[in-house]
Amino acid sequence: MTRVPQTPLIPNNSLITPTPEEGRALAIMLARHSIHAIQGELETLQAGRAQYAHDPEGLIAASHVIAVEFATIAAANNYWR
Repeated sequence: MTRVPQTPLIPNNSLITPTPEEGRALAIMLARHSIHAIQGELETLQAGRAQYAHDPEGLIAASHVIAVEFATIAAANNYWR
């Protein structure tokens, strides 16, 4: 069993980003880190990828998680105002 390398769930312990584009990238990274924290076995992650990669409902659910992360980051950045 190979473990996914553990990384901080919030890099630099901050949600502050200079631009919305960087905020979106952070949202994607946070979503991925959350999945790795929940399922830390690399083989299990890779085995399931073929199944959900072609599942529209799964992809929509993943997009929703990223959207929620981005909304949180946007609020933390005062919507970049």
